[in-house]
Amino acid sequence: MLPRLRQSPTDPAFVQDPYPFYDRARALGPLVEWEDYAMPVATTWEAVNALLRDRRFGREAPPERAPPIPEHLAPFYAVEAHSMLELEPPRHTRLRALVLRAFTSRRIAALEPEIAALCHALIDRFPDGPFDLIPAYCTRVPVVIIARLLGVPETRADDLLAWSNAMVGMYQARRTRALEDRAVAATRAFVAFLGDYIEERRRRPADDLITHLIAAEEAGERLSTDELVSTCILLLNAGHEATVHTMGNGVRALLTEATPPSALAPGAVEATVEEILRWDPPLHLFTRWCYEPTEVAGHRFARGDRVGLLLASANRDPAAFADPARFDPGRPVRPNASFGAGIHFCVGAPLARLELRIALPALFARRPRLRLAETPRYADLYHFHGLARLVVAG
Repeated sequence: MLPRLRQSPTDPAFVQDPYPFYDRARALGPLVEWEDYAMPVATTWEAVNALLRDRRFGREAPPERAPPIPEHLAPFYAVEAHSMLELEPPRHTRLRALVLRAFTSRRIAALEPEIAALCHALIDRFPDGPFDLIPAYCTRVPVVIIARLLGVPETRADDLLAWSNAMVGMYQARRTRALEDRAVAATRAFVAFLGDYIEERRRRPADDLITHLIAAEEAGERLSTDELVSTCILLLNAGHEATVHTMGNGVRALLTEATPPSALAPGAVEATVEEILRWDPPLHLFTRWCYEPTEVAGHRFARGDRVGLLLASANRDPAAFADPARFDPGRPVRPNASFGAGIHFCVGAPLARLELRIALPALFARRPRLRLAETPRYADLYHFHGLARLVVAG
């Protein structure tokens, strides 16, 4: 029998600081029953990392356990049906190979001057008095870059952002019928928008990611239109959501933890970004389905059972990180759980890291007297973890 814990993920105190709950859970063992989710959750670095890589567990529900899809949610799950994030081999293997042929490290690295120019242009437009850094900077950098990368007009960035925010509401503990209806409306709009652009790029190719995704071929295989739409939505939703939260959480950490400017110097910024990702990650809980009878940490899983992976708890495990509650940009770089591991390791991680390595030094170099103008508050977004507002001055 696993130790049992109760903690509402929408409780205001938990939303503002979930780490004491993770500490209590981890102290009880590598697996505990989170009663509010009615499932075991992995709490330690060792358990989370092992489950991320264990092919006896995966994202796709066994057919006999797949939850029924309500009619009003059919458009949303029609997109999810072609998403790499929700698939397992062989479909996942095929999709990921095709996407990586277009979303290459060389193409991402080539964005560095463009990201830097965008950051400085946004900083130039900061107002003189206190302002919210989230919409002014943290949101704009990733949404404009992904729009440019895909090849869609950045004038539609606000639409892309609104659709993305509505769709990721489906993964939040505060999900309601109203949020579901918003997600479905956003899905319909997003699919129509991307469908038009994909057809346009089929007729008139350009040097953008949509064109390269259309052209990507692996062993004679290509992406279907449905797969192209789902992939573009995934790249925007997952990449944008994580980067916005990480950038906001990172600025908060740098300001509240009295971080020296040297932490953002060229030779140090990579380690600082990794410490931001470890210390206050953008995604705290990820789930897996069990595919065969399996024992993990003394607990027997049956086919069709679910398990939650507490990524943020793994990142604060003292067995893996010395003094883990301390924000230490000088900490030796080692893997953290924030982008996952195994076959579902986030394909957008290199782009997110690049944006953070450029945006944070640019911000503090241009605004060296930056300070908090009000106490930051986290938004009610769990499984995600990001600030509702980050009002700064200076």
